[in-house]
Amino acid sequence: MGDWRTGWEGRGVGRWLGFVTAVWVQCISGNNYTFSNYSDALKSLMGLTQLQLNNLSVAKDIGKAFGLIAGLASDRLPTPVILLIGSVEGLVGYGAQWLVVRQSIRPLPYWQMCVFLCMGGNSTTWMNTAVLVTCIRNFRRNRGPVSGILKGYVGLSTAIFTDICSALFADSPAAFLLMLAVVPAAVCTAAMFFLRESPPAGDDSAADLDGAEAKYFGVINAMAVVIAVYLLAFDLTGRHGALVSRLFAAGLLVLLAAPAAVPIHISLKARCRQRGGASEDGGVSEAPLLAEEAAEGGAKNGGEMSNREDEAEGKGRPEIGEDHTIVEAVKTVDFWVLFSSFLCGVGTGMAVMNNMGQMGLALGYTDVSIFVSMLSIWGFFGRITSGTISEYFIKEHATPRPLWNAASQILMAVGYVVMALAVPGSLYIGSVVVGLCYGVRLAVSVPTASELFGLKYYGLIYNILILNLPLGSFLFSGLLAGLLYDAQATKTEGGANTCVGAHCYRMVFGIMALACIVGFGLDVVLAFRTKKLYRQIQSSKRTRKAASRHRITKG
Repeated sequence: MGDWRTGWEGRGVGRWLGFVTAVWVQCISGNNYTFSNYSDALKSLMGLTQLQLNNLSVAKDIGKAFGLIAGLASDRLPTPVILLIGSVEGLVGYGAQWLVVRQSIRPLPYWQMCVFLCMGGNSTTWMNTAVLVTCIRNFRRNRGPVSGILKGYVGLSTAIFTDICSALFADSPAAFLLMLAVVPAAVCTAAMFFLRESPPAGDDSAADLDGAEAKYFGVINAMAVVIAVYLLAFDLTGRHGALVSRLFAAGLLVLLAAPAAVPIHISLKARCRQRGGASEDGGVSEAPLLAEEAAEGGAKNGGEMSNREDEAEGKGRPEIGEDHTIVEAVKTVDFWVLFSSFLCGVGTGMAVMNNMGQMGLALGYTDVSIFVSMLSIWGFFGRITSGTISEYFIKEHATPRPLWNAASQILMAVGYVVMALAVPGSLYIGSVVVGLCYGVRLAVSVPTASELFGLKYYGLIYNILILNLPLGSFLFSGLLAGLLYDAQATKTEGGANTCVGAHCYRMVFGIMALACIVGFGLDVVLAFRTKKLYRQIQSSKRTRKAASRHRITKG
């Protein structure tokens, strides 16, 4: 196995091939957001109240809490092993739910269903940890675009699953769960052969490398936007015949395969250069770039790994921007400000995603799949644009990333007010705004954590940060939305209940809007506290670029 992979690494292809397979893993790892597509089937089969159903969704999100194990494992196990664990766990967790919804077995006891939903939710933490930690380390100079693209494809995954199921299986909940069980396992198995940490590429100067990476990220960004528009067009054009639906599914698979053109192009370019007389690595040793990476890590430049453990131990607690252990991170005010503001954004967003099925039914919609898909697609736009835009503003204006989180929080509060008013079209507007802002929140917080606390223990820090997903789901979905809905609902046959009308969720939306305003204030505080750090990051990027140009001029 080593020969072909070593050849790819020498030509700079390996990390890009890994990034493309990471994109494909992210396309199928957003299954945790798809609960609304089959929640009504579970509610009917098991005779659940809304509070019980919401607690099932909380059990799914509690699986994220066990992501701490994935975070610890990311520093000790190779990436393929982490992917394998996630794929097997998802196969079992969603496979059990499929058997119940397909009625191949009788509904399991409530606690057992909670366990299987928890397993399904936890499976994505292994996939996401493997992908994010590996790719951010492979492309540490472009953390914003990396985070935006990968999180963007996670956002699209809900729409990808939903639309393919709608196109091929007429929105069958059983078929949908079968896809959630089998497809991620197959994709992760394929990714095990390609996704792993790569040494820094040594075939270009730092300035040239930054320019080449930006170009390729731009291409993959453009491909992602085409996929999002393609999905949106399918959603907005109403119901389709069998032939059109199958053609749509085939076209979607072609578009998803398109990012593979990037490593193919890099490989062909390297071969041409090789034939022209250059050495396999482009004629430049890796040593200067490796030295540069190590030097950057010694400065406060946004959390680059210093690899100087002895020095760190000698100087006491690290400053913000340097590598932190998890104990050191949780002792800082900045960590808890970031953690709390993240809770306000993703917690309320999770409540909408988990309850969108019942929200749509309460407002008189019989088919709510379009709202689930709209949340996904606009979440994608929020993720993919915010990563790149926040990176640009750091380089040009030293704008702290938390300011983008603050903007998303206040816009999300407006979205909840619109949904509370229940005017015609409010659910369409709300799904667009909430999806967009939820995407920004996720994509911006991921690189922010690495810049504040470093990359050395990033896998564990990231998984502690996303504890907000189960915590927010429990507070805003399991308790707030579940209790307030049941207070308004009427009993139906079989022990379930239902509520129809704008009043069902009005107070829920109002409380969540207030939570977002609190989150806005916390993000503004964090932006002021990190202004100095982001000025240093900007200075480091400019110094590196100037030094690279100087080397080129002298050469």
